[in-house]
Amino acid sequence: MQQFQGHQDLPVEPAAAWRKLSDARFLAECIPGVEKVTLDEPDRVQCVLRPGFTFVRGTLELTLEVVDGVADTSARLLLHSKGIGTSSEVEAQWTVAPQIGGTRLHWSVEVKNLSGLLKAIPPGLIQAGAQKVVTDALTAVTAKIKNESVP
Repeated sequence: MQQFQGHQDLPVEPAAAWRKLSDARFLAECIPGVEKVTLDEPDRVQCVLRPGFTFVRGTLELTLEVVDGVADTSARLLLHSKGIGTSSEVEAQWTVAPQIGGTRLHWSVEVKNLSGLLKAIPPGLIQAGAQKVVTDALTAVTAKIKNESVP
């Protein structure tokens, strides 16, 4: 449906970055707008969030699942959300590789399915909103990793 990708530099070694990025609980702490977590497992979380989009009102129930992890290298994320009259399925994939001073994270996101009221939203608006969420989440990931690695 819609795809986009990018890179992010992280200030830790690939093994440490992989451990954080493959921990669903850590990722839930970095998702913008999370109000509460209702299921908290290493490879799966469910949470309630309030998205910051004018085209989505109220709250969404989000399930994030980490699958197909390859130690110190890659994983996939399956994200399912549902709200009043809306639902979505998104898949993200990422890989980590060493670089001077830390890790290079390469990520890609594909919006697999939108239903309900989200189908009426123009694709450009959906992509801009999704890219903002990814950017905000990666900013939070980087900040959290930096704060945790400070002695």
